[in-house]
Amino acid sequence: MARTPPSTPEIPGPSREDEVLIREIDEAVREDELYTFMRVHGTKVLGAILLGVAGLGGYLVWQHYAEQALEAQSEAVVSAMDYAQQRDFGTASEKVNSLLAEGNSPGARAAARFIQAGAALESGDSAKAAGIYKAIAADADAPPALRDLARIREVSINFDSMKPADVIAQLSPIAQPGNAFFGSAGELVAMAHLEAGNRAAAGKLFAAISKDESQPETLRSRARQMAGLMGVDAVVDVKKLLKDEGVASDDAAGEGAAPLPASAE
Repeated sequence: MARTPPSTPEIPGPSREDEVLIREIDEAVREDELYTFMRVHGTKVLGAILLGVAGLGGYLVWQHYAEQALEAQSEAVVSAMDYAQQRDFGTASEKVNSLLAEGNSPGARAAARFIQAGAALESGDSAKAAGIYKAIAADADAPPALRDLARIREVSINFDSMKPADVIAQLSPIAQPGNAFFGSAGELVAMAHLEAGNRAAAGKLFAAISKDESQPETLRSRARQMAGLMGVDAVVDVKKLLKDEGVASDDAAGEGAAPLPASAE
C-alpha cells in the first residue's frame, strides 16, 4: 500500500509591519546614498548647473545682439537698393561701405559688394566692377549662389579679352542643367566653344538651353536660333513653338481658314 507523502509546511509571508519596516529601510538607504553623492560631487553638480544657466543666458544675449546686427545690415542693403533704383549709385555705394568690415554676415558683405560693383559699372569703370566680382567669387565664406553669380558677371565683363579655354574652365561647373545659372553661364560657355571652333559642343549646349523650360523665353529663343545655325535641332514640340511664337500651324490655319467663294470653286 502506497504511503501518502507528508505535506510541505507553508512558510508564512512577511507581515504588514515587516513590509513597512523594509520600505523605511530602503528609503533610508537611498537618502544616505543621495547625501553621500551630494557630499562628494555636490560642488561639481552645482557648478555644472550654474555653468549651463550662464551659457544659456549668454547665448540668449548673443542671439539678441546678433538679430539686431542682422536687422541693421538688412536695412543698409535695402536703403542702398532704393538709391540704386533712383539711379543714385554713388549714395548706394556709400550706404553699404560699413557692411564690408569683418564681423558682418558673409551674405551682407557679398550683397554690399554687388551693389558697389553695379555702381562701378554705371560709372563706366568696368575694371573695378570685374575686380569686385572676382573678390566675391573668391570669398569662401560668401553664399555659393552669390559666388556663382559673381563669377558669371566677371566673365561677362572680361569675355572679349579672355581666352575661350579660360571662359570654359571657369564657367563649365556652373553651366550644368539644374544649376540656377545654367542659362547665363551656358550661353557664355557655348559662345566660347564657338570662338574656339568647336561648333558641335556649342550647338549641343545651345540646344540644351533652348529645351530648358525653366529659362527665360528670350534666352531660349536666342539659344534655339544659335543651335539652328550650328545645325542642331533644338525644337521639341513644333506646334507648341509655333503657338508661343504666335504663328498658326497648318492644322490651325486649315480649321480657321475662311471658306472659298463660290466663284473660286
